Amino acid sequence: MEALPRETIVDVLEGRLREDILTGRHPAGSYLPPERTLADGYGVTRTTLKHAFGRLMQAGLLETRHGVGTRVRDYLRLGGADLLPMLVRHSPDWIGEVFEVRRSIGALIAERAAARATDPQRAELRALLTAVGDAADADAVQLADIEVHRALARATGNRVYVLLTNTLFNAYLPVRAALRGPFMDARVARGRLEPVVDAVERGDEAGARRAAGQYLTATERIMLEGLS
Repeated sequence: MEALPRETIVDVLEGRLREDILTGRHPAGSYLPPERTLADGYGVTRTTLKHAFGRLMQAGLLETRHGVGTRVRDYLRLGGADLLPMLVRHSPDWIGEVFEVRRSIGALIAERAAARATDPQRAELRALLTAVGDAADADAVQLADIEVHRALARATGNRVYVLLTNTLFNAYLPVRAALRGPFMDARVARGRLEPVVDAVERGDEAGARRAAGQYLTATERIMLEGLS
């Protein structure tokens, strides 16, 4: 193995190990080589290796069994949605799957919001929608749009929807610069989202679900075109 540069050595080693795990060089369920062997192979100290291991354990990719060794965790079977940002950064292929979930969960959230939103929450949605149309550039429009969706999730009264919404946004925020297509024109972006807010304000559950489905499908298509 090629020795690693000394600057940010733990970061470099963590990235190399993560890549080897996610590409299957170290398959799920397998044990890594002994620490001394692995450290010598990468040209690092065992202390550096332990720091990198610690990060990957926190990320849910490794687990240590005392007296046995360090094993690659079966993250697809045992991992949680908190792994998504790392997986999206590793491979853009995950984006399509994130969007599929975004589409179905987003439509359901809009429906629940229409059924449960309070008057203050409806007023907040209207104000946040206005902020989308007033945003100065594509980056600001995109962030303002996200806040509307966070508010829709809060309006359901179900904290799990809020956490799921946060997780999905966190998954693609690392690559959001490549997903600005739907947000280039603030007025168009607001107009695309307005039917969702209108339906929630009316308490029209079916209408909110339908409008959200149309919105999410349209923006997904534009974002994926931008990625391709």
